[in-house]
Amino acid sequence: MKALHTVAFILVIIGGLNWLAVGLFSTSVVDLIGYTLARIVYILVGVSAIYLIFTHKKSCKECVSSAPAAPTM
Repeated sequence: MKALHTVAFILVIIGGLNWLAVGLFSTSVVDLIGYTLARIVYILVGVSAIYLIFTHKKSCKECVSSAPAAPTM
């Protein structure tokens, strides 16, 4: 699962950097690789984001260890 988490994280970073390029330069870096391949990359980035939404807290030890403790009464 660690490998899947790492691949998903890298794809989400690529997606974020692509959105930075769109915001700054009004061009998508991913679109430069061709229409079909760009669509595949966009789909993989989206699926990776959904995967990380549901699994990040379970699989990321750094996030779990740095999360604030639940209040006790």
